[in-house]
Amino acid sequence: MTPAKAQVFGQSAGRAAAGAVSYIEATHRFVAAGLFGATRAMPGSAPVRAAHDAISGPVYGGVRSGFLATGWLAGGMASKVAALPATTKKRTNLAVAALNAAVGDRLCDANSALAIRMALRSNGRDVRIRRDTLEAAYSGATSKLAVFLHGLGETENSWKLHADEYYQDSTVTYGSRLAVGPGYTPLYLRYNTGLHVSDNGKRLAELLTAVVAAWPTPIEEIVIVAHSMGGLVARSACHYGEQTHEPWIPAVRHVFYLGAPHLGAPLERLTSYWTWALSKTEPTRPMAALINRRSAGIKDLRFGYIVDDDWSDCDPDTNLKSHRHNLPLLSTANHYSISATITTGQHHPLGWIFGDLLVPPASANGRHPRNRHIPFEVDHRYHLGHSNHFDLLNHPAVYDAMEAWLQTQPPGAQLGGRPSLTTAGNLPAAS
Repeated sequence: MTPAKAQVFGQSAGRAAAGAVSYIEATHRFVAAGLFGATRAMPGSAPVRAAHDAISGPVYGGVRSGFLATGWLAGGMASKVAALPATTKKRTNLAVAALNAAVGDRLCDANSALAIRMALRSNGRDVRIRRDTLEAAYSGATSKLAVFLHGLGETENSWKLHADEYYQDSTVTYGSRLAVGPGYTPLYLRYNTGLHVSDNGKRLAELLTAVVAAWPTPIEEIVIVAHSMGGLVARSACHYGEQTHEPWIPAVRHVFYLGAPHLGAPLERLTSYWTWALSKTEPTRPMAALINRRSAGIKDLRFGYIVDDDWSDCDPDTNLKSHRHNLPLLSTANHYSISATITTGQHHPLGWIFGDLLVPPASANGRHPRNRHIPFEVDHRYHLGHSNHFDLLNHPAVYDAMEAWLQTQPPGAQLGGRPSLTTAGNLPAAS
């Protein structure tokens, strides 16, 4: 994060806190009005109410002003922090990613400097998609690409999680291992996870079209590795890319979905039901309005929306039914679902309910008892036990499963045709 963005971040945080105070004040005023209304016949109630109103208004105004001033000062300090070493910059980048997850759609609409723009990332910087810049950033560019899509509130650095623990090397990721063995060039993206999934899907389709046109060598194969929300973005991009016959579509051979909420995320559904209930009573309506300011991207996770038609004709804050369309997976690629649970097996009652603490295995595997089924082949599913949602970002067992699947692709497969896979029964058992 640049010093200028750090300053905007601090000021935006101050304005957000000041806005929250306004919602609290609205609730306070409603409750106070009810109490004073019920006691207005009591002697002395009028002076008490006058004193209350005279004091509460300036107090809330002072608190708002204090948050705004603190945000302004914090912004100045943050701009200094942003000039510190790379470790600190990674933390501030993660803070900006979290902010975009929460209100990224609003930041984009306001043309804020804090709004993340979808881009390739290399060595902590955006990479312009031109032949010369791509040659400089990817000096060993191969004809096979591995595209990595992070999840909600994450960055390209999230793929390094637990690298020190597993490999005693903080730089080891799925991408680095795919580069050394199978020979893929890893492409890491960063994007605004607060936007609608379908918006990011269309942006990804356009970005990959530009990459194919500018890549230093003809591209023969593309593999997509997507975590959480990234899996929905990948499906969205493939849908829109196939509709418009984008040149990269025939090259996509494998798509790995790591804990993707294909059928939705229970936590977001619970939040939507809760805010709907809060909106039904006057005292709690301001609280519901505050919570409902969460981003469109988060709301898309409720049912796993991936195209505009899923959300364009409904108000997500009042309509709690799913409007998700059943869309086929990209026919020219092999698709793999990888789930995790905090229990040993995914069929354990606690594992079935809580999954990896964010996505249950039924959603990650696209399996619904009545409808909205995602047709993942039985041999294209893998489960990681005793793990949480973020363990899927960089786990040796998950990589072993992906590599085993990749090895089943026959040599010399033609672009545009779906490779025939043999049974993946030799996949390693998850720990």
